[in-house]
Amino acid sequence: MSDMKHQKTVELRDVRRSFVQGDVRIEVLRGVNLDIHANEIVALLGPSGSGKSTLLQAVGLLEGGFEGSIKLNGEETAQLPSSCHTRIRRDLLGFVYQFHHLLPDFNALENVVMPQLIAGATQQEAEARAESLLSSLGLGARLDHKPSKLSGGEQQRVAVARALATSPKLVLADEPTGNLDEATADLVLSEFIGLVRQEGSAALIATHNERLAAKMDRVVRLHEGVLA
Repeated sequence: MSDMKHQKTVELRDVRRSFVQGDVRIEVLRGVNLDIHANEIVALLGPSGSGKSTLLQAVGLLEGGFEGSIKLNGEETAQLPSSCHTRIRRDLLGFVYQFHHLLPDFNALENVVMPQLIAGATQQEAEARAESLLSSLGLGARLDHKPSKLSGGEQQRVAVARALATSPKLVLADEPTGNLDEATADLVLSEFIGLVRQEGSAALIATHNERLAAKMDRVVRLHEGVLA
């Protein structure tokens, strides 16, 4: 287990991202360096517009245009073709967004089954895993409810279960409780962190909530495009 702790799930070196608007170049990330170890839960703090979402997009291989080195689970991804990025996202990563992005025509169980089927699980395996995750988040009696019949907190719990369904090495979350009231946000985040720990994944969770960030293993702050 101690060896696991020292494995690096994420290694970022001099990661940069800029955009051109008219005649102006805007430097969003200006040389970010970050290591996240196996099983470590890291809070990414910073005000709106500080580049948190851009950094998550870099780690999640969700768009191009980044400079620098991005290693995930020891594999350098920067020069890989997009087909390889798709494989890495499927095999290594789970995502939770501020808006749950659940499939509206599918119930809670089916939303958590879907990514597992895509990853190659059998229907029976996927349903058992989905039921276990949803039950651990207090949704055992809501498995057959579609998103429209669930509260905001319940919808986000389904999104958390979906992100963890394929046992990712790394979970990336962008303001995962930003859409919830304070009491629900506290509860959902506590459950989220507990489930990530139980599953043995690493996580990078972007937030601007200092109180929620304090519940994680480590806090890093993004300020003017670099980590403080």
